[in-house]
Amino acid sequence: MGCRDLLPSLKPALLEKEQQEAIEHIDEVQNEIDRLNEQASEEILKVEQKYNKLRQPFFQKRSELIAKIPNFWVTTFVNHPQVSALLGEEDEEALHYLTRVEVTEFEDIKSGYRIDFYFDENPYFENKVLSKEFHLNESGDPSSKSTEIKWKSGKDLTKRSSQTQNKASRKRQHEEPESFFTWFTDHSDAGADELGEVIKDDIWPNPLQYYLVPDMDDEEGEGEEDDDDDEEEEGLEDIDEEGDEDEGEEDEDDDEGEEGEEDEGEDD
Repeated sequence: MGCRDLLPSLKPALLEKEQQEAIEHIDEVQNEIDRLNEQASEEILKVEQKYNKLRQPFFQKRSELIAKIPNFWVTTFVNHPQVSALLGEEDEEALHYLTRVEVTEFEDIKSGYRIDFYFDENPYFENKVLSKEFHLNESGDPSSKSTEIKWKSGKDLTKRSSQTQNKASRKRQHEEPESFFTWFTDHSDAGADELGEVIKDDIWPNPLQYYLVPDMDDEEGEGEEDDDDDEEEEGLEDIDEEGDEDEGEEDEDDDEGEEGEEDEGEDD
């Protein structure tokens, strides 16, 4: 057997060797990319920690100014589409006593954060502050813990919520959402706590944008008034046009009368 007869069998082997070498080189390059990504994450974290400290005095100043506006936080929550979906009527009533909200990221940022709700004296619970904390341990497992709410007699909104849901399950009409305050007792999925993330990442950075959201009922009312005004204006325009037409017809009759008189004069 000559050397030429061996070539077809050698080609696949050479191709496989080239592909294997390419894969090994890709893996080496990928390791360098991963190393840079890790380094970038560390640098980004340092920058976040730096600016997190720099923002604190401004957050404090903002809280002092917000305290001068009655019902700022309940209005902000009601205007937020995701949070408002969690609020029943009695939740809103209780949140009228909410005077301050604070979000604090732990010093290293990546290990978690805490949300504090400060309340005035109210008819629902004894607590002045309700808090919920979210933690990530060294292995990355999430957990949460919160203040136990000391409800006043007959005022536990979480129990009323469950009673409402039981009635709704029988009647399926006017289902009330689960009470906002059940969030403080729910630690089932700390790694995917939607309300906590919304407050921390969406509301807390700029609550004013939600406080200033215009009331949709007011907007609809104004729209209806505008429609009424337009209809009235159209009606007036129609009346004016009819009046102009009538005046035109009268002028024509007057002209015909004058022409008739002139003709009679000529006959005489």
